[in-house]
Formats: sequence, C-alpha cells, structure tokens
Amino acid sequence: MTLLSQLAALLAILSTGIVYGTDVFCALVQRDALERVDDTSLTAVMGNVHRFADRRMPVPGILGVVAAAAASVLAAVAGRPAGSVTAAAAFLLLVVWVLLYLRTSAPINRQLTAAADAHETPANARSLQRDWDRIIVPRAVLQGLAVLALGASLIS
Repeated sequence: MTLLSQLAALLAILSTGIVYGTDVFCALVQRDALERVDDTSLTAVMGNVHRFADRRMPVPGILGVVAAAAASVLAAVAGRPAGSVTAAAAFLLLVVWVLLYLRTSAPINRQLTAAADAHETPANARSLQRDWDRIIVPRAVLQGLAVLALGASLIS
C-alpha cells in the first residue's frame, strides 16, 4: 500500500505540476506581456489560448485532484498518517484552486473565446483580462503549495 500511495502522489505531482507551471508562466510572463498589446490583439490571442487550454488542461487538472485524494486515502490505509494528512492538504488546496477557476477564470475565458470567435473586441476586454490576472497569483500559490504538500507526503 505504501508504494501505491507514493505512486499516486507522484502522479499527482506530475499532473499538478503541469497546471502549476502554466499558472506561474501566466503570472510571471503573460500578464506583463499582455499589457503591451492592443485590446484587439489581447482578445484574439487570449480567446484562442483559452479555447485550447479549456479543452486540454482539465485532463492534468482533474488527474492531479483525483491522484491527490487517492494518495491521501492510500497513505492512510498504509498506516502513514503524516503522508495521508499532507496529501489531503494538497487535495484541499487543489479543490480551492478549482473553485477559483470555475468562479472567476472560466467565465472570463468563455467571454474572450466567444469574442475571438466572432472577431470582435469587447469594450471591456482589458477589464476582463485584469480580472483574470487578479487571481493568477493566488492560483499559482495554491498549486505550488499543493505540489509541496504532495512532495512532503512522499517523505512523511
């Protein structure tokens, strides 16, 4: 059981790491780069980025959440309470991330994608992007803390 819990934690780290790296890139690079483009370019680029990201990123995101939960349960069954607690903490951090994404990011993603599809530039394009950017650092922090907790579950 210990090996299974560790394999689940490793899968969660790899999957969560994909989302974590993406969010960190957005916080460190994308946010500042988008401030230098016009609203039409912002809408076209981000609408298309969100089109593909919203189709492809759920796979590693969901896999990370499920694997973190599995790592917690399997560590508990294996008699590793510290590993179970740290994996459970990662699971909770990831659930909070999902809620932030669903509540704030996803609706903005849909608006920018629809605008890009229609070849339109919404009057509030810059405001939409600012609202999206406003939570990218908290999202990255949640993902980073989850990766750390999952790593700790491997040595606990």
